[in-house]
This record gives sequence, structure tokens and C-alpha cells, in this order.
Amino acid sequence: MIRVQAAYALAGLVFAGVAIASAADRANPRRWRNAAFWGLFAVSFLLGDRLGDAGNGMLVLALVVIGGFGLGQGGAVSTSAAEREATATRLGGRLFLPILIVPATALIGSLAFKSLRIGGQPLVDPAQVTVISLALGVLVAFAAAMILLRPPVSAPFQEARRLLDSVGWAAILPQLLAALGGVFALAGVGRAVGELFGHWLPLGDRFALVAAYGIGMALFTMIMGKAFAALPVMVAALGAPLLVGRFGGDAAAIGALGMLCGYCGTLMTPMASHNIVPTALLGLPPGAVIRAQAPTAILVLLANLALMSVLAFPHGHP
Repeated sequence: MIRVQAAYALAGLVFAGVAIASAADRANPRRWRNAAFWGLFAVSFLLGDRLGDAGNGMLVLALVVIGGFGLGQGGAVSTSAAEREATATRLGGRLFLPILIVPATALIGSLAFKSLRIGGQPLVDPAQVTVISLALGVLVAFAAAMILLRPPVSAPFQEARRLLDSVGWAAILPQLLAALGGVFALAGVGRAVGELFGHWLPLGDRFALVAAYGIGMALFTMIMGKAFAALPVMVAALGAPLLVGRFGGDAAAIGALGMLCGYCGTLMTPMASHNIVPTALLGLPPGAVIRAQAPTAILVLLANLALMSVLAFPHGHP
């Protein structure tokens, strides 16, 4: 059976390649710092399940220390601007083929692998079909890109190094913030937030609770940077005990629409890596991406609240 560790190993090998490329980049005055940072990050993927809680905790602290001192910018890219322009002119729209392969393979794999069995055993871990399909999509897209573009052999790792040098330590924010959500859930933050809401909210008013749950998802996501980190807190505070338990709401709809409310918060926070990356890569003014996204995020949040009020309570529970 193919397990999720295979996807982790793939990611670990990529970051290990970036660490090696960083160490070999003499144009970067902080190359050894970069190499240590991405090397440790690679270890977390390759050996994280064997390090134990204490080992992983020490690894994260080491990443924080190295990142706190600052990472450096590397040297030249693997191909020149003229070469890139010539390739774009020659290939045209075919340049987008590798990008489209990733979601297509992930979708097909998610549907096909659920029923695929060998010797009575599932080929892929049923609980991790999506992640493994996504990793497979990346491999297929990588092969297609190498055949289509015919870059130097070292180009994938050099370009990955260049991108990560531009973004810096913020590239690992999604993983850290998702872990933070798990820590908050285990620490009982959701129960504490639920007790706090209980003092201020009319607990008998379903619509007020829907609004508090959805807006709370957006606000906690803005604080924590990831909707995945905010969901355990808000589900434990309001979703499970009140919207589902007291008012009989549909758990799937409440969870899904709650995540969509959280994504609205993602569009409005500097804690989200995809709000930092465009700013760093394109040299935009601080907060430019968030200011452009905020009006849409607020409108979508209101729409999600309206949908939750209707779809999560199809029987009109009082």
C-alpha cells in the first residue's frame, strides 16, 4: 500500500536538493545558513515520523533560530532572460501544460484510487488519496516539463532555490500554522473560546451563532494564517456543541462553509504565505495584495454566512 510517507519523502528530497544547491551557490553570502535551513526542513519531511515529539520540537526551534538571523539571496538563474523569451515564443500556450497536469492528475487519482485494489488490499491509503494523487501529479508534471522544455539537469533544483531565496523563511508558514492549529485544539483553546462566546452571544439565536462562527473563522484565520489552523478552534467552540449539537445542523455543510469563511480571512492577512509571495517576487508595496483582495473577501464572507444559514439547516430547525 502506498502511504502518505511517500509524498513526504518526495517533498523531503526536493528540499534536500535545494539545500545542496544553496550550499554550492557561492554568490550567496549566507549560503551555509540557507543550506542548513532547507536541509533541516528536508529532515522534517524525510525523518519526522522517527524523530519523535522532542526531536521535531528541537528541529523547529533550530529553524526559528536560523530564520531569525535571516536567509540570503542566491546567484543567477539557470537560464537567461533571452533564453526564456525564446522558449516562450516557441512553445506558446503549451507552457501551461505541466501546470494543468497537476490538478488533473490529483482529481483523477482521487477518484480512481479509492476503488483500486491489488490482492484485496487498496493500492493507496484511502485516508490519504488526495495528498498522494497530488504528489503523483507533481511527478507527472515534472516529467512533462523536462521533456517539453529540455532545461539543464540542475535547473529544477536551481529554480526551486531561486524561488525559495526570494520568499525566505515565509515559505514554511503553511506547515507551521497548520501545526499550530493542532496544538491549539489539544490545549483546549476551542473550549475556552466557546466559554467566552457564551458570555456575550444569545445562545438561543441560531443566526447569531452562524454569524459568530463564520466571522470567527475569518478572524482566527487572519490571526493564525491558515483556515486549517482556525477550524479546530471554531468547531470546538461553536460548530460542534451548538450549531450541530443544539440546532441539529448538517456537520458537513457547517465544516465546508466554515472553511470557506476562513479562506476569506486568508485573503486579508499578512500571515498567509500567498499574500507575502507575490509582494516579494513582484516588488509590490507592503499590503498591496491584501488591499486588492479585501473587498471581494468581505462580500464572499457574507455570501458564505447566508449559504450556511440556509444549507446547513435544511429542515428549518428553530
